Amino acid sequence: MGDVTGEIEAAQLRFMRAWVASDGKEAKKLLARDFTAMIGTLPPQLLDRPSFLAALDRGFACTKFALREVYVRQHGKAAWLAAGAELDLRSGLQAWSGPFLLSGLWRKGAIGGWKLAELSLGKLEEADGFAAAVSKLQLWK
Repeated sequence: MGDVTGEIEAAQLRFMRAWVASDGKEAKKLLARDFTAMIGTLPPQLLDRPSFLAALDRGFACTKFALREVYVRQHGKAAWLAAGAELDLRSGLQAWSGPFLLSGLWRKGAIGGWKLAELSLGKLEEADGFAAAVSKLQLWK
């Protein structure tokens, strides 16, 4: 298999646009049957595929997004996407926005191409120089 970075990024963008549009039909095409979303709240919350698709109609909205620092790594017929993201999310009257870590496990099936099997969202916070300290541990720099 060749580099799938472009395919996975395009699929993720397609999914995010479907979420912004509350387009359950398009989202359903992109989600694996065993899809699970982990929402990084305290405590963390899980949404399975039927719950996530129903939530699109019940006010679980992504009103704006921008993906940054996208990283894709392929593992056989699966690919892991991790990205910094700016998200504006809403659930009813509750808003949750700012910088997030978004990750997704995409699997390639025999029919239908790449499907999102796992989605994880967690809000990022400043860590008083911890990112710089970890960066210094990277041997490739």
